[in-house]
Amino acid sequence: MLRFGRLFSTSRARLDTLAFVETAGSKISPAALSTITAASQIGEPVVALVVGSSGKAVAEDVSKIPEVSKVIVAENAQYDHYLAEEVSPLVAKILQSNTDLTKFFISASAVGKSILPRAGALLDVQPVSDIIKVESPTTFVRPIYAGNALATVESSDSIIMASVRSSAFAPAAVGSGSAPIEPFTEQIDSKCRTTFVSEQLVTSERPELGSATKVVAGGRGLKNKETFEKLIEPLAEKLGAAIGASRAAVDSGFCDNSLQVGQTGKIVAPELYVAVGISGAIQHLAGMKDSKTIVAINKDGEAPIFNVADIGLVADLNEVVPELTEKL
Repeated sequence: MLRFGRLFSTSRARLDTLAFVETAGSKISPAALSTITAASQIGEPVVALVVGSSGKAVAEDVSKIPEVSKVIVAENAQYDHYLAEEVSPLVAKILQSNTDLTKFFISASAVGKSILPRAGALLDVQPVSDIIKVESPTTFVRPIYAGNALATVESSDSIIMASVRSSAFAPAAVGSGSAPIEPFTEQIDSKCRTTFVSEQLVTSERPELGSATKVVAGGRGLKNKETFEKLIEPLAEKLGAAIGASRAAVDSGFCDNSLQVGQTGKIVAPELYVAVGISGAIQHLAGMKDSKTIVAINKDGEAPIFNVADIGLVADLNEVVPELTEKL
C-alpha cells in the first residue's frame, strides 16, 4: 500500500541575537565589545545595533568584528545622547519587525540600565539584568545580594532581553571581518517629553575606570580631598592605572562620583586593584572583589578589605604610599 503526503522541512528557522553597541567619543566602548562577546556565546549570529549621527563611521569598525554577522545603523541625531525615551521605542520596533531577532543584549552601564527596562516594558518582556555567564540560549547566571550569591535564571519569554556585566566577559576584537551594514531609516514617533539640555564630562588622560587593567582606589581613610589627590594621583600615574574611590570618599567630596566603585557605582575586575584607606564595606567589595590581584593598605588590621586582599599592608598610608610611589 502506498501513502501520499506533503513533505515538510525540518530545518531550524534562523534565530539572531541583537547586541546594542554603545559608543564613547565616536568609538566603540569597551563595554559594548564585552556585550558582543556575551551575545556570541548564545551560538547564534550576532546583529549589532549602532545609533546616533556618527553611526555610519562607528558601524564600519563594528562590521570588522568577526562575531558580528550584520550591522543595523539608525543614523539619527535624536539618538545621540541615548535618551531612553528615544532609544527604547527604536529597539522595540526593530525587535517587533524582525522575527529572526529573538534576543537582545545590552551593557549593564548607565545607558543600558536606562534603556533595557523601558524596552522590556514596551515588549511586555521581563529582562534579565547584569548577567555574568551564559549557560544556554535561555539560561544565565547573575549575582544577587551584592554579589554574595549567584542565581541561575531561565527566561521563557518569546524575546529574551539581558544586560551584560562587562567585567565578566573579554572584549571582542576589531579584526578583519566584513559584515554587511544595513541602514534603518524608519522614523519612530517616540512621543518623548524629555529633551537633552547639557552634559558635563570628566576628561582624563588615564585609562577609563570600567575597562582599566590597573586601578588605584582611595577611601575615607584619606581624610580629605587634598590628601586623596596628593597620594592617589601620583601612585596611579606611576602604575599607569585608573583612579577609583569608595562611596564614602565620593560622598565626602574627595573626587567625582564617576570614579565610584561598588554596588551603586562601577563594577571593575582589573588585573591589579590597589585599595588605599578603604575599609571594605560590602557594597564596595561587590564592585571589585573579582579583581585578579587585590592589594590593601589600611592601618586597621581588622578591616574587612583584608578578607579579600591577596596582599595586605597594615600601616599608616601617609607614610607607606609616598614611599611605594617613590620606589616604583
